[in-house]
Amino acid sequence: MKEKIQGLHHITAIASNAQANYSFYTKVLGLRMVKKTVNFDDPGTYHFYYGDEFGTPGTILTFFPWEGIGKGKIGNGQATEIGYAVPEGSLEFWQERFKKNNVNFGEQTERFGETLLPFTDPDGLNISLIIPKKADNRIAFETEEVKKDAATKGFHSTTLSLQSIDKTAKILTDIFGYELVSQEANRFRFATTAVENASIIDLLENPTGTSGQNAAGTNHHVAFRVANEEIQMAFHERIMSENLGITPKIDRDYFYSLYFREPGGVLFEIATDNPGFTVDEPLAELGTNLKLPKQHEPLRSKIEAVLPKLI
Repeated sequence: MKEKIQGLHHITAIASNAQANYSFYTKVLGLRMVKKTVNFDDPGTYHFYYGDEFGTPGTILTFFPWEGIGKGKIGNGQATEIGYAVPEGSLEFWQERFKKNNVNFGEQTERFGETLLPFTDPDGLNISLIIPKKADNRIAFETEEVKKDAATKGFHSTTLSLQSIDKTAKILTDIFGYELVSQEANRFRFATTAVENASIIDLLENPTGTSGQNAAGTNHHVAFRVANEEIQMAFHERIMSENLGITPKIDRDYFYSLYFREPGGVLFEIATDNPGFTVDEPLAELGTNLKLPKQHEPLRSKIEAVLPKLI
């Protein structure tokens, strides 16, 4: 199969409070609310999408904010860190901003020759701001307080924690078209040449680590990007041929999805670029209206009555 995965499409995580999540990602981190909708299977819960101005695949972090859900456990079988690319010279800005907003953050450190600043969101989700070796030329979304000279450009990478990396690495290389490009101790870096950005997956091998448990502050799944449904279904056949269970194609309104759990336990999704986030509201209004899946539209008044109000 000639097609390769086009890097990361989106990453989905779990939060415990819609207002705290919305305030942190839009006001502190400076992301755009690209889509405000609900969980398909639990329409009394929001599904938030944050990203750049256009909702470009490779910039989209999504959340299920289940009100009052307990804290999860970060461990093997999960994506355990999200990396955002930021401009050269911006980490001091972010340190001061995190201090001002009482955000927990660590010391600047080096990884694979790149400088990063680790921090956590209100639920303890692990995120790092990373200065890439090669400058990221994507146009950042900016706010009044976070300008383009410091704003996130979109995903740099994500880290998967695993008891053993072998079978997961085989999925990345043999099916998705990634290559092993570097190693530091028990961290193995894989990248695809199909795209310039959002192209890196780190596998962290921890044979004695315990399994993670999904709840607040953990990642739910990692979505990989393909251009269209034809390519997506070619991957479906390839994954089926490897005796890995995979879902049928699912219409998620803004993209089409396939889901499968890779051998290390991480839930993977393959998502299309089409039809995109402007299918049901214009670019200027992205994220300002509550958009409901068509099957839930008849319940709008009841859904709006139970969803937390955002300010």
